[in-house]
Amino acid sequence: MMDWATLPKDLLDLISKCLESSFDLIQFRSVCSSWRSAAGPKRLLWAHNLPFFPSDDKPFLSNVILRVAHQSILLIKPNEPQCEADLFGWIVKVWDNIYVSRKMTLLKPLSSSRNYFPQHLPRIFDMSKFTVRELCREVKLYHPDYYCVPGHTALELELGKTVVKYLKDDKFVLLTILEYGKLAVFRSWDREWTVINDYIPSRCQDLIMFDGRFFAIDYNGRTVVVDYSSFKLTLAANPLIGGGDKKFLIESCGEMFLVDIEFCLNEKPEFTGGFYSYFNETTVSYKFKFFKLVEREKRWVEVEDLGDKMFFLGDDSTFSASTADIIPRCVGTGSFVFFYTHEESLVVMDDRNLGVFDFRSGKTELVNKLPEYAKLFWPPPPWITTSHESVENYTGETSSQSQS
Repeated sequence: MMDWATLPKDLLDLISKCLESSFDLIQFRSVCSSWRSAAGPKRLLWAHNLPFFPSDDKPFLSNVILRVAHQSILLIKPNEPQCEADLFGWIVKVWDNIYVSRKMTLLKPLSSSRNYFPQHLPRIFDMSKFTVRELCREVKLYHPDYYCVPGHTALELELGKTVVKYLKDDKFVLLTILEYGKLAVFRSWDREWTVINDYIPSRCQDLIMFDGRFFAIDYNGRTVVVDYSSFKLTLAANPLIGGGDKKFLIESCGEMFLVDIEFCLNEKPEFTGGFYSYFNETTVSYKFKFFKLVEREKRWVEVEDLGDKMFFLGDDSTFSASTADIIPRCVGTGSFVFFYTHEESLVVMDDRNLGVFDFRSGKTELVNKLPEYAKLFWPPPPWITTSHESVENYTGETSSQSQS
């Protein structure tokens, strides 16, 4: 029998560098002392202070410092399910606290809003008692408590979606969406942002890192590859004909998909699904179309079937998962898309502003009206709240414990 603790240190180091998830690395380092010493913790980008974007009309922003937050969307399940209900996982987003070791902030999975959990939610999690799978990693730019003038309220900055590409020797590249839909690139060796002035017909709506390259899509569906070396844009797909209002790029099973959403007012919900919007004072429905990128033909091809997949469309990332992994009992029932409605009248301290689209029926509903889906997000499952000691306070912050 092989003694795993005696594997060569060079081999262990090579294996550890293939683990992209920080949670997988924690479990790797927890095997034994030799594995822990062979694999150091990942060096993350938040150690860097970044300059603000170039702005001729707002010179006061030159003093703003940006930082990069690393956020992980996790699927958590008990190691030993006791009943069928335990087969459902809990999906949550965590933001590592850089100032306090092993301390994390819990966020809503598809937005950056902090979740305030009930009093009986534990403040400390022993991650060895759960199966933790990282569904997605995302980066987000933020500014740490910047004030324009002492005593005034903090400056609110509109920071768009950001994606990252890691290179050798701790180098990295960031691509982000600026105000008015422009693109900007930050290269760690330059220590400055470069605004891409190449021709973009309409505002950029989404970004993705796919196949080692940056892709961006605009309002019309025109998709380009962004070259961070030359700052040039290369056409990857021509615009859609008659596209919708919002577009998301998402990777699934090694292919890139486009989710195109049309917002419909005054539609009859019995035909399209949807709900009454108190913000818009009318019924809001969502019409979805799905496309797959055929890059050699430079076009998006509409698809009629996604199989047993679930798509998750968030503010800062998109990701997919198989229905069997998320909700085993729903295998064979088709595809589902979860998205953040941004319905202001529904913004509360849980996930009532999440919508779900059923691919087969073509209807949309709020997640909180469908218990089989709502339990993925809110409230925390019983096996989370009953397997730990209760606490008196509750906030959006918690701590994790492991053997690392």
